[in-house]
Amino acid sequence: MNQPEHLRRQELLAGVRDTLPLLLGALPFGMIYGALAATSGLSFAAAVAMSALVFAGSSQFIAIGLIAAQTPVAIIVLTTLIVNLRHMLYSATLLPHLRHLPQRWRVPLAFWLTDETFAVTVHRFQKDDASPDKHWYQLGSSIAMYVNWQFWCFLGLLLGQRIPDAQSWGLDVAMPVTFIGMIIPFVKTMPIAVCVLVAGAASLLTLAIPYKLGIVLSALAGIVAGLSAQRLRASPPAGER
Repeated sequence: MNQPEHLRRQELLAGVRDTLPLLLGALPFGMIYGALAATSGLSFAAAVAMSALVFAGSSQFIAIGLIAAQTPVAIIVLTTLIVNLRHMLYSATLLPHLRHLPQRWRVPLAFWLTDETFAVTVHRFQKDDASPDKHWYQLGSSIAMYVNWQFWCFLGLLLGQRIPDAQSWGLDVAMPVTFIGMIIPFVKTMPIAVCVLVAGAASLLTLAIPYKLGIVLSALAGIVAGLSAQRLRASPPAGER
């Protein structure tokens, strides 16, 4: 094996390794998704296809609920689009590190981009080294998350009819805990802390807004608060102007 191939393999395996602690958070959600899909009216094949082609836990849950309620397709598409708008922020953050790649790389990396993969990948890209193969790290993380999610969703579908009232088990606590664990390492400055606290408070205040619009509003509130805190921090005191 030549040196470039060896380094790429190292990056790939490092991406898988660093994502392993986050894989457990997908277990309850994948299982519950499978259980709900089995009773929502979707066929087994359609539920598997949704998991494989959509690959977005929150959107899949929302879509399953709307399908069960016989919601028009246009509303389902719009709602899931709104929920996933946060991925535009992820993409904008990673683009400076990936813009040099050809489309055959950027398209699959965009499809496989999840919250967990973004969290570990952005740390890798921010490290000050000259490695030209950091995108292989993201690929490793993406593959680990994708295979993990498909496995638990498929298992949930197989056992769906045998899991009584899966939502009442309280397993959904794993996902918030996972997200908190991903966010904490980024809270290193006061503006970021303000951003996180405002977004968290806004998410609680907007919880009852339909179609999960509260997620978008909370993200915007956090961004505005963080930017405002950054500007106040950078501004000189009034007496020094």
